[in-house]
Amino acid sequence: MAKKRKPPSIKGDPRIHDPHFKGPVVNRSCTDVLCCMIFILFIIAYILLGLVAWVNGDPRRVAYPTDSQGHFCGQKGTPNENKPILFYFNLLSCTSPSVVVNLQCPTRQICVSKCPEKFLTYMEIQFMYRKDRNDWTYYSQFCKSAFLKPAKTLTQVLLDDDCPTAIFPSKPYLQRCFPDFSTKNGTLTVGNKTVFEDGSGKTRNAVELRAAANGINKVLDARAIGVKVFEDYATTWYWILIGLTIAMLLSWMFVILLRFTAGFLFWLFTFGVIGIIAYGIWHCYREYSNLQGQPNAHLTVFHIGIQTDISMYFQLKQTWFAFMIILCILEVFIILMLIFLRDRIRISIALLKEGSKAIGYIPTTLIYPVLTFILLSICISYWAVIAVYLATSGVPIYKVIAPEGQCKHENKTCNPEIFNTTEIAKACPGAQCRFAFYGGATLYHQYITTFQIFNLFVFLWLINFVIALGQCALAGAFASYYWALKKPDDIPPYPLFTAFGRAIRYHTGSLAFGSLILAVVQMFRLILEYLDKRLKQAQNNISKFLKCCLRCCFWCLEKAVKFLNRNAYVMIAIYGKNFCRSARDAFNLLMRNILKVAVMDRVTDFVLILGKILVAGCIGVLAFLLFTERLPMIIVGPTSLNYYWVPLLTVMIGSYLIAHGFFSVYAMCIETIFICFLEDLERNDGSAERPYYMSQSLLKILNEQNAQTKKQ
Repeated sequence: MAKKRKPPSIKGDPRIHDPHFKGPVVNRSCTDVLCCMIFILFIIAYILLGLVAWVNGDPRRVAYPTDSQGHFCGQKGTPNENKPILFYFNLLSCTSPSVVVNLQCPTRQICVSKCPEKFLTYMEIQFMYRKDRNDWTYYSQFCKSAFLKPAKTLTQVLLDDDCPTAIFPSKPYLQRCFPDFSTKNGTLTVGNKTVFEDGSGKTRNAVELRAAANGINKVLDARAIGVKVFEDYATTWYWILIGLTIAMLLSWMFVILLRFTAGFLFWLFTFGVIGIIAYGIWHCYREYSNLQGQPNAHLTVFHIGIQTDISMYFQLKQTWFAFMIILCILEVFIILMLIFLRDRIRISIALLKEGSKAIGYIPTTLIYPVLTFILLSICISYWAVIAVYLATSGVPIYKVIAPEGQCKHENKTCNPEIFNTTEIAKACPGAQCRFAFYGGATLYHQYITTFQIFNLFVFLWLINFVIALGQCALAGAFASYYWALKKPDDIPPYPLFTAFGRAIRYHTGSLAFGSLILAVVQMFRLILEYLDKRLKQAQNNISKFLKCCLRCCFWCLEKAVKFLNRNAYVMIAIYGKNFCRSARDAFNLLMRNILKVAVMDRVTDFVLILGKILVAGCIGVLAFLLFTERLPMIIVGPTSLNYYWVPLLTVMIGSYLIAHGFFSVYAMCIETIFICFLEDLERNDGSAERPYYMSQSLLKILNEQNAQTKKQ
C-alpha cells in the first residue's frame, strides 16, 4: 500500500490563502487602484493627443505629392486639380533616390498633367519655335509658368529656374515622373536612346540617369510584380478563404483530440529522436571504420591545420570519432532523462489531456481570440492614424538648398517669395529656397517627436494590456473548470464571461501594471534598435559587442517578464490579489516545483509547435497541389497564375496564425491547470475535508485517492 503523502506545510508562507479553497475567489476588491488611475489618465491623454493631431494634421500631405512651393498636386478645388503628377526639372541632380522620394531633391518640382513623352532641350525648342510653335506649347507645360515664346537665354532660364533645360521620356509612378527605362539587346536605354543631351551642353547616358534614380527604378520594377500579385489574389481569394476555414477546423480538431493523442505524439517524437541519434552513431562508426584502413588514417586536425574547405575535415577519422562520442553522450543523456523524469513526463501528458477536456467543456474559449484580434486591430489602427496625423502636422517649411553643397547657409529656413532679394541668394549663387517638410514654431510643433514617442509607448502599453486581459479571462475560466469537484456538473455557468467581467471590474489596475512593465522593456529594445540603425556607420568592434550584449539582455528580460506576467495573471484570476503579490506567489510556487515546470514547458512547447506545423503543413500541401494544378481529377483549381507561391504562402502563413490563435488558448489552459494542479497538491491531502480536485488519471499517476473514492 502506498504511503500517505503529507501535504507541505504552508506555515510561514507569505500567501494567506484559505486552506479550504474551492475555486476562484468570488468576493473580491479592486487591486492596484493607483496604476488603474494612471492607466486611465494615459488613455485620456492618448485620446486628447489624437484629437489635437487630427486638428493639426493633414493626411493629404502623404496621399498627394507636393511641389517646391508646398502645394498639393491633384487636390480638388486647387489650381493643381488637373495636375496630379510631380515633375522634376533636373532629375540628374538628385544623387540619392531617398532624396527624390522625400521631395528634397535640389531641383525645382512642379505639378503637371502628364509626363514628357519625348526628348527635347530648351535650346532645341528655341530653334524649332521659328518653324512650329506647337513644340513650344508642348514644352511650356513643363515650365514653372506660362510663356508666350522661349525668349530667355539658357543662362537666364538656369538663373530664374523657369523651365527645365531638357525633358526625356518618363512614366508616372507614385504620382511622380520617373525615366522610362528599358533594355535593348542587353543595353540600358531611355526612350530607345542610350545617350541624350541634358540641355546644358553635356551628353549624358542612360546609366547616369539610372544612377540618379536607382532606388526608384527598383520600385518601378516592383510595380509590374505588384500588379501580377494583385491579379493572383483576385483569382484565388475564395480558395484562400476555403483554406483558412479548413485550417480553423483542423486546429479545433487537433485541440479536442489531444486528450487521446498527446501521449502518442510525444512518445512517437521522442523515440524518433532516439532512433535518429542511434542511426547517427552507427553512421559515424561506419565512417570511422572505413577510414581506419586508409593510408592517411594517422592524420589529425593538428596535421592539416585550419582549412577553408570544410570537406577536408570529414576525411579524418578523428572527426567521425568526435561526432560519435558527442552523439553517444546525447543519446545516454536523453535516455537517462526519460528514465528519471518518467513520472513528471506522465503528469505533463496527463495535464495536456486535461487541457483538451477543459476546452471541450468550455468551447467558447476558442472564440475569444477573435475578440483579442478585434481589440488589437483597433489599437494598431489608432496608433497608425495618430502617427500619420502627427507626421503631417504643421505648415510648409522651406530650406536653402545648394546644388553644389558649398553654401554656408545651406539647410537654413527661408521664404521663397523674397528669397531672391535676400543676402543668401547673393552669397550663394545658384542656391534655391525649396519646400523641405511640414513643421512650425509653436509649442505643439516643437514637441512632435515627443508626441510620437508617447504615441508608440501608449500603443505598446495597450497592446500588452489587451493580451493580458485575454490571459486573465481565460485563466479564470479554466480555473473554474479545475476547481469543480464533479466535472462538468460543478462548472459554473458562463465561466468565460464571468472571468472576463471580474478581470475588467476588479483587476484592470493589476493588468495595467504588468503590461506597463513589459511595455517599458519593449520600449528600451526599440530605442536600442533605433540607435543601432542611426549610428551603424560610426560603430567600432567594442560598441558592436556591447550592442549585441544589450540586445541579448533585453531579449531575455522581455521573455522572463512575459513568463512571470502570464503566471501572475493566473494567480490574479484565481485569488484576486494585486499584481506584485500574485507575481511573488506564482514565482515561489514555480520555484518549489522547478523540475515539474521544466518538463511541463518542454512537453507543452513540443506539442504546440508540432500542432502548428501539422496544420500549416497539411494546408500548405493541399494548397500546393491545388495552385500547381496537380489535382485535376479531383478538383479544378485556379489556372494561369502568375506566381502560385503568392496564394500558397498566404494560405500557409494564415493557417499558421490561425493555429497559433487556437493553441494560444490551449497554452493558457495548460498553464492555468498546471498552476492549479500545483496548488492542489500543496493545499489538499485527499481527505474528506480537503479532497483533491485533480482528475482521476492524475490521481492514479500520483498513487493518490480521495477519501470519498476509497469508501466507494
